[in-house]
Amino acid sequence: MHRHSIARPIIVATLVCGTLDIVWAMILTLWRGRQIDAMLRFVASGPFPGATDMGAAGSLMGLAVHYALMAIMVAVFVFAARARPSLLSNPWITGLIYGLITYAAMNLIVVPFRFPAAWPPSMLSITTQLFSHIVLVGWPTAFIAKTSMRR
Repeated sequence: MHRHSIARPIIVATLVCGTLDIVWAMILTLWRGRQIDAMLRFVASGPFPGATDMGAAGSLMGLAVHYALMAIMVAVFVFAARARPSLLSNPWITGLIYGLITYAAMNLIVVPFRFPAAWPPSMLSITTQLFSHIVLVGWPTAFIAKTSMRR
C-alpha cells in the first residue's frame, strides 16, 4: 500500500459521500414539505447554535459542517484501512459494518447529545438514516478506499 495515497481516497470519498448524503437529505427535506435552506442552517446549528438565524450564511455554514463531518467519517475509515489493509478485501462487508458504526456514532451519540429532543428517533428516521449511512457513506467509502489504496 502506498503511503502517499492517503489523501486521494479521503478527498474523493468525502466529495462523493458528502454529495450523495446531502442530496438525499435535500430530497427528504422537500418530501417532508420543509425548506432546504432551513435544513442546512439546522445542520450548522450543531456546532454553531446561532446559525439558524443567519440566513444564507447559516445555510453555507451547514454545507461546510456537513462536509467536515463527512471528511472525519471518511478519514477514520481510510486510516483504519491503511493500518489494516484486510479491511479492503471485502468492501461490501466492511462498508456495511462501517455504515452501521457511523450510524451509531451520529444517531446514538452526536445527535442526542446536541439535540436531546430528537431522541428517540422515529422508525422513518431510523430507516432513512441507516440507508444513508450504509448505502451513501459506508459502501462508497469502502469501495473508493479499495480502488485508491491498492498495492
